[in-house]
Amino acid sequence: MIQVKNYICGQWVAGEGEEQKIYNAITGDQIGSVSSAGLDYEAALNYGRTVGGKVLRKMTFQERGRMLKALALFLMERKNAYYQVSAWTGATKVDSWIDIEGGIGNLFANASLRRQFPDLPYYVDGTAAPLSKNGSFIGHHIMVPKQGIAIHINAFNFPIWGMLEKIAVNLMAGVPAIVKPSEFTSYLTEVMVKDIIDSKILPEGALQLVSGFGRGIIDHVTSQDVVTFTGSAFTGRKLKAHPRLIEESVPFNLEADSLNAMVLGEKAAPGTEEFDIFVKEVTKEITIKAGQKCTAVRRILVPEDFIEDVQKGVSARLASTTIGDPKVEGVRMGALINRTQVDRVRANVELLAKSQQIVYGNMDQFDVVGADKDKGAFFSPILFLNDSPFDKQDVHHVEAFGPVSTIMPYKDLDEAIELTKLGKGSLVTTIVTADDKEAREFVVEAASVNGRILVLNKDCAKESTGHGSPMPLLTHGGPGRAGGGEEMGGKRGIMHYLQRTAIQGHPTTITEITQQFQQGAKGKISSVHPFKKYYEELEVGDQLITESRLITAEDIDAFAALSGDNFYAHKRETNFTGTMFDEQVAHGYLIMSISAGLFVDSYEINPVLLNYGIDELRFTKPVYAGANIHIRFTCKEKISTDVTPNEDDPKTLIQRGVVKWLVEMLDDTDEPLVGIATILTMVKRLDQSIN
Repeated sequence: MIQVKNYICGQWVAGEGEEQKIYNAITGDQIGSVSSAGLDYEAALNYGRTVGGKVLRKMTFQERGRMLKALALFLMERKNAYYQVSAWTGATKVDSWIDIEGGIGNLFANASLRRQFPDLPYYVDGTAAPLSKNGSFIGHHIMVPKQGIAIHINAFNFPIWGMLEKIAVNLMAGVPAIVKPSEFTSYLTEVMVKDIIDSKILPEGALQLVSGFGRGIIDHVTSQDVVTFTGSAFTGRKLKAHPRLIEESVPFNLEADSLNAMVLGEKAAPGTEEFDIFVKEVTKEITIKAGQKCTAVRRILVPEDFIEDVQKGVSARLASTTIGDPKVEGVRMGALINRTQVDRVRANVELLAKSQQIVYGNMDQFDVVGADKDKGAFFSPILFLNDSPFDKQDVHHVEAFGPVSTIMPYKDLDEAIELTKLGKGSLVTTIVTADDKEAREFVVEAASVNGRILVLNKDCAKESTGHGSPMPLLTHGGPGRAGGGEEMGGKRGIMHYLQRTAIQGHPTTITEITQQFQQGAKGKISSVHPFKKYYEELEVGDQLITESRLITAEDIDAFAALSGDNFYAHKRETNFTGTMFDEQVAHGYLIMSISAGLFVDSYEINPVLLNYGIDELRFTKPVYAGANIHIRFTCKEKISTDVTPNEDDPKTLIQRGVVKWLVEMLDDTDEPLVGIATILTMVKRLDQSIN
């Protein structure tokens, strides 16, 4: 027998007594117990805030991202051990792959987001707002890590994915976490957390584990903390109403099980590729994880003329799905998590059966391979038919959290949309259609009640991740019944753990705070050309004022001939009456090219490796022949990057960083700005190579 422990305040500890017995879902045998009774949650929260949080907040986004990547690589090397334990939950290899490697994939994906953040512990949000006439007073926004702890309360169905997809986000933000998985499957979470702690990749205090019931865990939260919950809508609402959350205005993210739908398009008739895709996807969603997914398809919406064909197609595929011990060759569906869950699913199937007909499956009579169905937590796939879904509405209110789904007819797309809405908020809906206009109409009307919509057809089916797979760089959550929250979502997910604060002051002061040069700030003029400085030597605000260059009509003619851009405004002989211009005007790209000639130091090899792009290029007024142009060239921002192989010598690694430069193109008038751009360069570090 195993005793699942908790990792609190830097120690592995057992809770008092036995809160929950743990069973093997396949055999029904008890494999251990778990408890978190008697834990000091106030001390645990403070430990995370003061020990783990203090270190994480000082790390930059780049450092946090590299930390996550290192952790992902470390866990991937040890994945086989997790598969072995995952089998106890009743999961097939495919089910375990979603949980284990899908969870680790979240670490990789969130680690990659470091490229969208500055090399700072905090984020600079948006652009500056001018607040004064002469530009000496501006406003901006920064987002800093909350100085609290994230408390993640997760469901039983994904003991690894549920943890990793959440901590990846808060760790990227610089916030520590306490994870409370379901006591039913916390033994699998514990195995991975032990590896994470032993790796020492995360700072001490960055991750703690509560394996049992966790009663009282949110009694000591403060306004700096964040609480997330994944599970039933009923339990989520109870937690959301906790007095402490209300008193402290604690952010609470709820991701609840929902009555998700899959819609067959009106033209996806039997015999089309889309029809076959639909039948295959529906069956997969019923059987993967034995239907124990918050994103599983519960409502199958089909044009009324195709009902019989869909019923036959799905039933045939379900009949070919072997249920049993995942270790047995050919088994495609495992067990529910335990007998308690079997009883719960059975009760909801019996409730649904009062208003609709079972057309496939029998809760008492079904075959199981390699195990005893009366001892293990096995359950037959159940397919219902609801012939009047607007009248018989239990299907839109009752969720059997297992391999259970209902086919229902619709007359036209408007009815399909209305049926989708009867779920009162879903995590995901899929429409399978080859008609892009039908897809557009459905998506626009159904989006308000969905957190995610998958449009599936033959063109994307092979590479589609499927109905039930939320992606780490996209929002995972949904309105209404689905909880009204958001998890993941790329940068948006990370920002959930950051505090946005408005800052006001002189551009020079705001430049120092943001480490991004603001227009109107004082530049740092140096006798050394900025391109001669290595990455570490450059400072935000380093500035070069170039010599002037006279723009001539001959320059404009030559550029037109070279580029082929003979727009009328660039030609001398044009009659400019009634146009926006007074005379022949210089090409904007000519001015940008001349700008490069003015600010680039090209006389000798220097630390600049390459120029790889221009952002935010704008031309603000016409430049005519006879104008004198000069450039104010300023180091705008520095972004650290990873070490990459040298193509000439793979054993040598080049260390470099990205530098953004503000290019202001100026003439000699009272309002001198004629153009503005940001260019990006790769710049060597001082110790530019390591072996």
